[in-house]
Amino acid sequence: MFYYAKPIIFERAKAMRIEMTHAEKAVWELLRSKKMLGYRFKAQHPIDIFIADFYCHELKLVIEIDGGIHRSKEQKEYDMGREAVLECFDISVIRFTNDEVDNDIEQVRKEIESACQSLYSAHKSSLPEVPFRGFRGENQIIIK
Repeated sequence: MFYYAKPIIFERAKAMRIEMTHAEKAVWELLRSKKMLGYRFKAQHPIDIFIADFYCHELKLVIEIDGGIHRSKEQKEYDMGREAVLECFDISVIRFTNDEVDNDIEQVRKEIESACQSLYSAHKSSLPEVPFRGFRGENQIIIK
């Protein structure tokens, strides 16, 4: 779930949870307490050497909220590299800007919900179907 994150990353994540931006707080209100389709998201979650703004382990989904710094060429390249690392862990990433969150939180909610539904369907269809064979208990009852 943490993909080899070191203790220092956990310390930084804890500090970042205390200092969330306005946009991050708004998105956290959509996600916290399993409000998003019953999925558990964690805020400022350590993954390897990174800290994801929000992460759902069940769906392997990271949600990033980008401030103005993410517009620079260098930061865009860094973000692309970071996403490539996360994809090596089979983690999907969706991004929103602070402006998108501030100007249309309902659209952000819809896009997150859509991503959750798509990832659930993708993960569900990739699992092999195993027929239920029942349980053998003390009374040696077999349900088929």
